[in-house]
Amino acid sequence: MAEKRRRRAPARAHALPLPGRRARALRLARWLPSGLSLAIGFALLAAAIGAYLIARETSVFAVQRVDVEGAPPALAAQIRSALAPLDGKSLVSFSRSDADRRLVGFPQIARVSYDRDFPHTLLVQVSVEQPVAVVRKASDGWLVAASGRVLAALQPGSYLPLPRIWLAAETEVTVGAPVATGDAIRVAAALRDAHFPGRVLSVRDDGGGKLMLQLASGREVRLGDGSNLPVKLAVAAAILPRSVGASYVDVSVPTRAVAGYASSAPAPTGAPPAGGANTQVSGQG
Repeated sequence: MAEKRRRRAPARAHALPLPGRRARALRLARWLPSGLSLAIGFALLAAAIGAYLIARETSVFAVQRVDVEGAPPALAAQIRSALAPLDGKSLVSFSRSDADRRLVGFPQIARVSYDRDFPHTLLVQVSVEQPVAVVRKASDGWLVAASGRVLAALQPGSYLPLPRIWLAAETEVTVGAPVATGDAIRVAAALRDAHFPGRVLSVRDDGGGKLMLQLASGREVRLGDGSNLPVKLAVAAAILPRSVGASYVDVSVPTRAVAGYASSAPAPTGAPPAGGANTQVSGQG
């Protein structure tokens, strides 16, 4: 009887596992967006593209005004005139490269940036090159910036209170392009910030590591190479008032500055006897 009861016991149900590929598909389906979500997403994307095209092709955000900051009035007016063809074009489709091409003829501009001030204003921020010297070749002259870029040709008879840099006859000079001056332009740029006493007529670079200033008083300042220019100019500025009558001041070694006197010039008290005397002057103070 016990054997019959064991035979009549109900069979247990067993869940059969789904095939592996189908199980993975079901798990992936949980993370996929529904058809409704896809429809809404595509509708929003289409609306955004349509709004962009409308803003790009219509006058909703058309340029009506160009504001220029950082430039003197005359240059600002020239910049606005050069960018006038942008009037009426959409700020949305504004092209920096197109604007840069229109301003390429202005060597006075060192850097320029643009800002779209919606709905109708293009803001142009300009950094202007500052002239630091006049380069001369024979009777011709040009203004040159600290970067070495030639800013403009000077009219004959123009005399500006800037140091001269004399060029060799074979040197090519093109407005808007850099000109080869050796380290002379670096000296001229350093002079602008040095508050140097007296007027500097010219800056010379002999190409062999010897830089020299020619002063309006007739004296020379010998700088040596182009290293430590601010220090050398500061030492020279301190020594020049104390070395009246010296034909030159040599600050090529700033800690051992030397004032040179011609044989007929009176040397300061305590200086060596006349006869081409050199006097070492302390660079302190």
